[in-house]
Amino acid sequence: MKKFLPWIIVAIVVFGIYSWAVGINNTAVELEANAKTAWSNVESSYQRRNDLIGNLVKTVQGAADFEKSTLTEVIQARAKATSTTIDAGNLTPENMAQFQEAQSGLSGALSKLLLVVERYPDLKANQNFLELQSQLEGTENRINVARDRYNDEVNKYDIYTTKFPAKILAGWFGFKEMARYKADAGSEKAPDVNFDFK
Repeated sequence: MKKFLPWIIVAIVVFGIYSWAVGINNTAVELEANAKTAWSNVESSYQRRNDLIGNLVKTVQGAADFEKSTLTEVIQARAKATSTTIDAGNLTPENMAQFQEAQSGLSGALSKLLLVVERYPDLKANQNFLELQSQLEGTENRINVARDRYNDEVNKYDIYTTKFPAKILAGWFGFKEMARYKADAGSEKAPDVNFDFK
């Protein structure tokens, strides 16, 4: 029995290291999957906004004298935003910046559209328009919540895969830091709002 004791000890140590490595890998896989799911929820919220904007544009187009250049700007920004997507497995800072830029362009065009609507009392009183505007406001809140939840999940994943000792194995298993959703450039400055439509 004594001659097998070293082999038993080696087998126990090897099994312990194997179990530890499997545990680190499985936890990292789960955290990464949670972050990817959270990203899918961000995209879903943006898709809802894009769908609502399409309906809003159709409603606004009914106002015959509405400024066509503003509508064109919204339509083009929406097309760019819907064509810019990121695969959840490729959430790099560069891809995230490109996605954010497209979404910011749409947000800016939409804000301009809603400001211009103030000049059209009939449109402001249109029940479809008011309902769509209300749904858009709610969707913007959903987007913000989804982005925050995504960042929370990425934070859990990044902390886990960069803390010792998991950091050692995370690199071997191919786990990389995920990009967070950041505030749009210039968002730290208060916007200059002018309601003078003369």
